[in-house]
Amino acid sequence: MVFTEKANKIFQQAIRDYHLTDNVDTEMKNPYDRDSIEYKLYMKCWIDTVQWHLEDLIRDPHIDLSDALALKRRIDHSNQDRTDLVEEIDTYFRQKYADITPMADARLNTESPAWAVDRLSILELKIWHMQEQTERKDADQEHLARCQAKLEVLLEQRVDLSTAIDQLLEDYQAGRKVMKVYRQMKMYNDPSTNPVLYKK
Repeated sequence: MVFTEKANKIFQQAIRDYHLTDNVDTEMKNPYDRDSIEYKLYMKCWIDTVQWHLEDLIRDPHIDLSDALALKRRIDHSNQDRTDLVEEIDTYFRQKYADITPMADARLNTESPAWAVDRLSILELKIWHMQEQTERKDADQEHLARCQAKLEVLLEQRVDLSTAIDQLLEDYQAGRKVMKVYRQMKMYNDPSTNPVLYKK
């Protein structure tokens, strides 16, 4: 099984599991071994799924301001968890291809494989929720047709992005590309680099 075939199945599983309760406070029950890449992929999509629904909640025009602030803080924390997990997935890839000697003319990629996998996880969420829109009983035919057209684009995008990721991994394996990872180094969460925090 190629990598993205496995990843997409795990993402679909995480999204289905979340929607058994459809509650942002549901505890994740990751079925995979903690040290495995499968565990990281499941956890990655679970974080994305919870955050998707937090983003829905915070857009309620009638939300209490104190609730909105609490949600914003939670989303910020979730974003940091997401970034940390992407970096863990990149560590997996870096270790996987550590013994590969790149060719003399090997090229760099614009993003690391884990950030592409991040987009694949979020794309699976878009597919799930767009599919929901195509099945709504309270929406008119125009809405359903518009969402069906969008769903078809998203499904095509899944094929293209999956193919591109698998080709990138093949290039690493063959030494045609150089595996190089840069950490995000986010500054706003760090009390030593965010001036609003360190000037207090």
